[in-house]
Amino acid sequence: MRGMVRETRLAPEQLVLPLFACPGEGVARAIGSMPGVYQHSVDRLVEAAAAAWAAGVRGVMLFGLPERKDAVGSAAWDDDGIVQQALRALGREVPGLVRIADLCFCEYTDHGHCGVLTPIASAAPIAPGVPIAPGIDVEVDNDATLANLARQAVSLAKAGADVIAPSDMMDGRIGAVRAALDAAGKAAVPILSYAVKYASGFYGPFREAAESAPAFGDRRGYQLDPANGREAMREAALDVEEGADLLMVKPALPYLDVLAALRRRWDLPLAAYHVSGEYAMLKAAAERGWLDYDRVLMESLIAIRRAGADLIVTYGAVDAARLLAGGWRE
Repeated sequence: MRGMVRETRLAPEQLVLPLFACPGEGVARAIGSMPGVYQHSVDRLVEAAAAAWAAGVRGVMLFGLPERKDAVGSAAWDDDGIVQQALRALGREVPGLVRIADLCFCEYTDHGHCGVLTPIASAAPIAPGVPIAPGIDVEVDNDATLANLARQAVSLAKAGADVIAPSDMMDGRIGAVRAALDAAGKAAVPILSYAVKYASGFYGPFREAAESAPAFGDRRGYQLDPANGREAMREAALDVEEGADLLMVKPALPYLDVLAALRRRWDLPLAAYHVSGEYAMLKAAAERGWLDYDRVLMESLIAIRRAGADLIVTYGAVDAARLLAGGWRE
């Protein structure tokens, strides 16, 4: 009877699995802070995606670890870059799988920030290969970063991305990316905006996985203050006006109130990112026998759905899909 009257339901096709592509062949490098998650070479990434598809997961989100990094993250728009290779391989080997490409530079820059840096005392961006002199204060150059994001988006779309997902939090990025995709003949490629991305302590394990920790400073200058809810609504409104097709809240569980507020205001599809730290906490507690991993994972995902998410990006996507396929009941 509980099942018959259940208000919120979860299905495998509502889950998206993040995957990390790295150079090499036959590589499946375990990430210490995220049990069960790996950096994969393209061949092994295809195997992981195929297993997810077999479990019922219908989407993956791709992040790249390039062979080279520089001040502007130029490897991100290399048409033979690591994510571009993965997109093409997945298109060949796992047809039907929705390929979502993360759009950002933190994995590609040698300083780990999400865009071009400019010395505060100068208007000139820091050029590729030019080191930042000690003692120079820098800031992310929002407008210079937009041009590079547009280049990256077009390259990813041409490589086969079904969805482009800007996660950089630069102002005006959705409009810039939409215009670039349209001009490149990719008007049908939708944009999943990380519209509400908080400056969160829950990202720690991801920075190990993506090798993207900032070399100095932090990202609070362009990510949202965890204390602010109304600001999140303004950020989302700007992205909707600029042409976002889907909106996302990141992290998920600490910001369910924000997710619910977005659901009440907009009819666009909503996603939530059940981030690395949220996943790692469940795994760590379960390893110590403090929690039942399966139960708390499913409870967490149901809570995210109940708050209004249509899609959930989660490292537990395959685990949850297999539980659902096995007839999971709380």
